[in-house]
Amino acid sequence: MSEYTDLLIIGAGPAGMAAALSAAPSGARIVLLDDNPWTGGQIWRDGPRASLPSQARRLRERLAACANIRHYPATRVIANVGVKTLLVEDNEHGWCIGYDKLILCTGARELLLPFPGWTLPGVTGAGGLQALIKGGLPVQGERLVIAGSGPLLLASAATAKNKGAQVLRIAEQASRAAVAGFAAQLPRWPHKLLQSFALFDAQYRPQTHVLAVLGHSRVEGVRLRQQGKVVEMACDRLACGFGLIPNTQLGQALGCALNGQTIAVDQWQASSLPDHYAAGECTGFGGSELALVEGHIAGLAAVGEQKAAQRLWSRRTRWQGFAKALNHTFALDPTLKTLAEPDTLVCRCEDVPYSALTEHRHWREAKLATRCGMGACQGRICGGALHHLFGWQAPALRPPFSPARIETFLCLDDNPPA
Repeated sequence: MSEYTDLLIIGAGPAGMAAALSAAPSGARIVLLDDNPWTGGQIWRDGPRASLPSQARRLRERLAACANIRHYPATRVIANVGVKTLLVEDNEHGWCIGYDKLILCTGARELLLPFPGWTLPGVTGAGGLQALIKGGLPVQGERLVIAGSGPLLLASAATAKNKGAQVLRIAEQASRAAVAGFAAQLPRWPHKLLQSFALFDAQYRPQTHVLAVLGHSRVEGVRLRQQGKVVEMACDRLACGFGLIPNTQLGQALGCALNGQTIAVDQWQASSLPDHYAAGECTGFGGSELALVEGHIAGLAAVGEQKAAQRLWSRRTRWQGFAKALNHTFALDPTLKTLAEPDTLVCRCEDVPYSALTEHRHWREAKLATRCGMGACQGRICGGALHHLFGWQAPALRPPFSPARIETFLCLDDNPPA
C-alpha cells in the first residue's frame, strides 16, 4: 500500500495544526500525521481526565471541516525509504507516503537529569506527570514535590492540584533575581501575565533544586537544596523536569542542518533541505503562541503564499522576544551537572552508571564500551542528559526510527524505494 500527498505534516501539535489550516485553502492534498491518538500535541494533550482549552477545540473543529486534510492518528514514521518517501505505521498496518513538500512539527521532549534515586517508582518528568494525570492517573490526596526549571513546573502543579493532589513544593532552579526579572517583563505579553497570575502557587521557591530522592522500593521523600539550605520533605511522588529538548532526530535523518540543538530554519521556516520546512519547538522553545505562528508561516510558505506568510513575521518576532526572555531566565545552573554520584544510573535502559561514562571522550566511545543509549529508548532519555553533562552530541538516528512490525517492512516489496 502507498499513497502520495502534496504536503505531509509530521506532528499534530499547535504548529502542525496551524500549518495544515493555513495550507488548506490552496486546495493542496494534505496529510497530518502524529503518533498520538488525538491532535493537540503534548501541550493540548487529550485523555479521560483532560480539559482542553477552547482554542484547541476550535482548531480541531476547523481541521475536521477541511475535506483536503487527512489526519492519521497513532501513526509513526519508521524510515525514509526513497526520495521524498517515508515508511509509516499505525496500529493496524504499514505503508509508504510520498510527498512534494514536508513540514516537520515534531515538538520536544523533557530533559531529565540523573540524581540519586531518580529511577525509583514515583519519579516522573514534570510534563510526564501532566500526561499521566490527563490519561487517568489518580493523584487524589497524594503529596507531590515538583522540581526542575521553567513554567511547565507551575502548569504541572496546577493540573495536579485540580485533581486533588497536595503540592508541597515547586522547586525552581533559576535564581530569585532571574525569576523576578522575567516577571517584570511579562506586561509585554499581557496574555502571559494573566496566565502567570492563574498559575501562581505559594509553594513556589526559586533557587531551589533536587539533590536526591529518599526511599527504598518507591519514593518516600525528597532532599532539596532550598535557597542555600538542605531540606528534606516526605512525599509520595516527585515530578522533575529541567526544560525541553527539541525532537530533531527525524529532521537530522532526512538531512536537515541543525542550529545548535534545533532544526535550522530561515524566515520562511524552510530548512536547509529543499521543500522541507520546520515549525514549533523542534526549531526552538517559546510556547504555543510561537508554535502557532511558525506553523502558519510554514504552511503558507509551503503552498507558495509568501505574501500572506510575510504578514505574520511581526507576530513571530513578538513571540520570539518572549522565547528569548524565557530561555535566558531558565537557563540551567552549572551546579546541576554535579547531581549524579558515581553509582547513579545515567542510562536506565542498559544500567550504565555515571562512573562508567566519565572516562570516555564522546558518545560513540561510551556507547561501544558501555552500551549507553542502546536500550529501548535509543538514547532519547540519556542522550539529553549526556549532552548536558559532557557536551556529547548524539548521532542522527538510523532507520528504523521506532520499533515496527515485520509486516510493515514487507510492504516495501510491493513499493520498492525510488
